[in-house]
Amino acid sequence: MIKRVSVAIILSFCFTISIAGQDSLNMINKFSLVLIGDIMGHEEQIRSAESEQTGVYDFEEVFKYIRSEISEADFAIANFEVTLSGPPYTGYPSFSSPASLAVACKNAGIDCLVTANNHAADRGRTGIKRTINKLDSIGIMHTGTFLDQDDRDSLCPLIIKKKGISLALLNYSYGTNRAKGLEPAIVNIMDTNMIARDLRKAVENEADIIVLFLHWGTEYDTIPSKNQTDLAEYFFSQGVDIIVGSHPHVIQKMVWTKDNEGIKDNILIYSLGNFVSNQSKLRRDGGAVVKIEMERKGESYSTVNAGYYLTWVYTPVVNDSKRFFILPCSKYEDQPEFFNKPSEFLRMKTFIYNSRSLLQRQNINFKEYRYSDGEWILF
Repeated sequence: MIKRVSVAIILSFCFTISIAGQDSLNMINKFSLVLIGDIMGHEEQIRSAESEQTGVYDFEEVFKYIRSEISEADFAIANFEVTLSGPPYTGYPSFSSPASLAVACKNAGIDCLVTANNHAADRGRTGIKRTINKLDSIGIMHTGTFLDQDDRDSLCPLIIKKKGISLALLNYSYGTNRAKGLEPAIVNIMDTNMIARDLRKAVENEADIIVLFLHWGTEYDTIPSKNQTDLAEYFFSQGVDIIVGSHPHVIQKMVWTKDNEGIKDNILIYSLGNFVSNQSKLRRDGGAVVKIEMERKGESYSTVNAGYYLTWVYTPVVNDSKRFFILPCSKYEDQPEFFNKPSEFLRMKTFIYNSRSLLQRQNINFKEYRYSDGEWILF
């Protein structure tokens, strides 16, 4: 999408570049965006993070093997499918995780969390409010849930300015597991008329890129539904550039429609699957992280690369305690010695085989990032 750029508005998290003797509008700016799937908080994850000695919760090690792939991006966004409602900390079906989970996300390089999903209201209006306030206190950007209508009016869409690019981020869910008694708190629900109005606001804010996170689809189904396809077609017609899906908890296909004969360049990621969870059944034990690289010159931008990393949740038992580690698969698929048991290595290899088979058949213009001789290469 090509739009007029405002260089007068600078938010606190802007990154600006100036070079003497050059007009910044004529500079080539490269921008990388990382998109991450479902961050869950099941009971076993909470127990794993708790120190027996102090009772303090620490999730930092969960991200230790994937940190560099996230933090190298200019901006990273993830689906945060828990609340930060305070104790008692619980997993399914009513999620409430320690706030240190969000702290660990931020420390791993995740810049923004989307919070509109079916578990957003698990602890009612109080849970929504506490989650928002906790994320604000941690200093991590978020969108999808709001304290009240005034809050939503001022903060939706979320406008992010970085490296000369203005990005509008919007997030909606098909619904919530608890729908009554939430007022004045708001969870963005998927209503096409409301989303169309919000998209007009994004255009009015002179956004160069519009990213739409949708909590949609059928759980555990690797094939997108007709409803997903129809909605995507409609939202692209309304000016969206990138659509990212969550909720199925398994990977679904990725489509990069390149600019051709006047048809606008756009990207559709139906479902990224689980980034971290305690789901261990076939296809649910991992996900994909998408990296999109864009280049901007003057008043236009284009996507130059779009690829994905496969990730798998490694859950070894160490000192009688189940641990959780997110692994970038390609780095470890030829390292059986890394794993505590041969069966754990084989489980990851099964996930890799199934995921590659699905995505190689169904993806359009999306390739996999694989690790070779110390660097990530698109294959």
